[in-house]
Amino acid sequence: QVQLVESGGGLVQPGGSLRLSCVASGSILSIYDMGWYRQAPGKQRELVARITSGGSTNYADSVKGRFTISRDNAKNTVNLQMISLKPEDTAVYYCNAKFPISSINYWGQGTQVTVSS
Repeated sequence: QVQLVESGGGLVQPGGSLRLSCVASGSILSIYDMGWYRQAPGKQRELVARITSGGSTNYADSVKGRFTISRDNAKNTVNLQMISLKPEDTAVYYCNAKFPISSINYWGQGTQVTVSS
């Protein structure tokens, strides 16, 4: 049983930056693979960034070089640093935790990111 709460979303201008945070409770986060997903209106949810329990990362091509995922197991937190934001980054961003062996997924409630002038 993992509960995830995202924060840090908001409205920014193109080229701006935001830092999203996901705080977990109910379990020890270090054993989970973590990810950030996003869903824009009319589109399917897509993986933005992933970080495994071992610390390896991967990113969607659309955000490579602009987004950085990190985790702080001591704080039970996963972050997504976003820079050089584009209007196409506008979406609801969701934190995800996956237990590798069972493949059970847990999701946060989402936080809105809007990039607009």
